[in-house]
Amino acid sequence: MIRRPPRSTPKPSSAASDVYKRQISLLLSSMSIKSSQTLVEEAKKKIKTLTSNEVKSLLERKEITLIDIRDIRELWKEGTIESSKHIPRGMLEFWLDPESSYYKSNKIKDIKRMVLFCALGLRSALATKSLVEMGFQNVAHVDGGFDALKKNGFKIISKEKK
Repeated sequence: MIRRPPRSTPKPSSAASDVYKRQISLLLSSMSIKSSQTLVEEAKKKIKTLTSNEVKSLLERKEITLIDIRDIRELWKEGTIESSKHIPRGMLEFWLDPESSYYKSNKIKDIKRMVLFCALGLRSALATKSLVEMGFQNVAHVDGGFDALKKNGFKIISKEKK
């Protein structure tokens, strides 16, 4: 029995690879994109930001509804703040828009002032800006996010997988 050597894909020459890398580099440098950090900084100029101490005081007076926008896997791993509602970042605008087929009226029933949080306060800044642009007026986010709330002694509850 004669065995043929396995077919291998020819590797591009080093020169061709370098040309390709230069073309990609030129393309990316000619694109004018904003960094995620720039987007967050711009959002923070247009939204209300609360410290974890302010949130604690407002929550004790039952003046706010905390909304955890982290991914469900983050909640499974780290838990969430007791009494917070979970609305994942990727669905936030859809679940809160009455014209969306994804609208969830039960998510905003009995909501007071919405205060969003994520892990560190970056995603929640962008999410808060998005809600403001949709027309929500009574919305803010937590500076430092879940991490700051946890450090400030907020009660953490586990989130079980369904």
